[in-house]
Amino acid sequence: MRLLKLFNILIMQLVISPLPLACLLITMSGCASLNTDLSIPKKEIPSSFQNQQSSATSIASINWRDYFADTHLLTLIDTAIKNNMDLQMALQRIEVSRSSVKLANGALLPQVSLNVGGGVRKFGLYTMDGAGNATTDITPGQTVPVNLPDMYLGLQSSWEIDVWGKLRSQRKSALSTYLASIEGTSFVISTLVADIAINYNELLTLDNELEMVRQTIQKQQEALEVIKVQKEAGRANELAVQQFKAEVLSTQVLEKNVQQQIIESENKINFLLGRYPQSIERTRDSIFKELPQQISTGFPSQLLANRPDIREAEHQIEASQFDLKAAKAAFYPNFNITASFGFQAFNPEFLFSSPASIAYSVMGTLVAPIINMNALKAHFTTAKANQLTAMFNYQKTVLNAYVEVANQLTLIQSLHQVNALKKQQNEILQQSVMTANELYKYGRASYLEVLIAQQSALQSNIELINVTKQQRLSTIKIYKALGGGWR
Repeated sequence: MRLLKLFNILIMQLVISPLPLACLLITMSGCASLNTDLSIPKKEIPSSFQNQQSSATSIASINWRDYFADTHLLTLIDTAIKNNMDLQMALQRIEVSRSSVKLANGALLPQVSLNVGGGVRKFGLYTMDGAGNATTDITPGQTVPVNLPDMYLGLQSSWEIDVWGKLRSQRKSALSTYLASIEGTSFVISTLVADIAINYNELLTLDNELEMVRQTIQKQQEALEVIKVQKEAGRANELAVQQFKAEVLSTQVLEKNVQQQIIESENKINFLLGRYPQSIERTRDSIFKELPQQISTGFPSQLLANRPDIREAEHQIEASQFDLKAAKAAFYPNFNITASFGFQAFNPEFLFSSPASIAYSVMGTLVAPIINMNALKAHFTTAKANQLTAMFNYQKTVLNAYVEVANQLTLIQSLHQVNALKKQQNEILQQSVMTANELYKYGRASYLEVLIAQQSALQSNIELINVTKQQRLSTIKIYKALGGGWR
């Protein structure tokens, strides 16, 4: 009760005193022009994707385990989620943000600490303290010692009263940053899943390309043997043999290049998996599995809920808004209460003698910034710029998401048409190889026509495989662009 009375008296003195009131009025008058209600021109997201018929559902709601049917690919993704370095760093950023929330919560509470200390003091004799001690009995019949011990055991507390909401704004900012870090981690997972799927399909493409090159080498070698026989029969010359040999060697070089690309592609996947190079299990023919005929995109507005990078940008706006409010509250006076309670004595024998050794204090302070206003204004301006930056970043992220989806939708349609044309072209060129070989046997076509037909057929096969790869990659990229792959 006695401490409470002292505290009330102290507060009344602070309020009644004209100096604190004057400081408060000066400070608050300078804060009238600090505007925290910021806005930028709003860009409405279109109601549907361009030249597309929107549907109520989106493939983004499908779990990646269901979207990717290849068991080998699912195993790789599981391994990557456990071991990927970027994902592990993102998880640690969540821990950092979580600790910041706890720190901000703690700032709202009184700080209490246990203080145990001791020391010796000596005052000069020709000072007020020294002269007083020399004529004062510290105990009956014993004057105050020249070397005066001082021992203390007790609790000390300090508490900043959050009158203007500065600490609460800092706590809300920390919480928004924590939520943003979670969404950022979800975006890392989405990107990781897509990268694994993309590189896996590129690896399958290279496998099929290598098989196609080896089949071509075999056919070229068969054609070379025919040319050699014809040379011996006088129907071909050495130039034709040399040309066919050169073509076989050229295709063998291509084989080695593809083999090197396969090794690099495997290493890229292993890097994403957070492990050293090793063989990647896969099924080569899985790249030719039937693709979905219809991609359910949902409405563009669903991107705001499905894409974690958009939600991350939204939480970053919230954090910047609270940072701006905290920066404004810094212009107002701080109310602090400090208190202590414990035992103090010059001799351990008397340390716990109650009530004689009981010592306590309570103090309230009002600290109003006056001289350092420029630093506070600079901090406020920075917080203001950060909030506007976060707003523009949010709009940029939404725009980028819409453009990604629109590009992939157009690409899917285009690749479907290209694939149909490439299949027709490939069938014709394969037939042309057979035709050229037959005509050459009967002397109705030159060996150059046979070489050209083989080269064109090989190039067509490789292009057809790559178009098939691009189609599969487009289904992966549209899945990620719509916000899938992190659930």
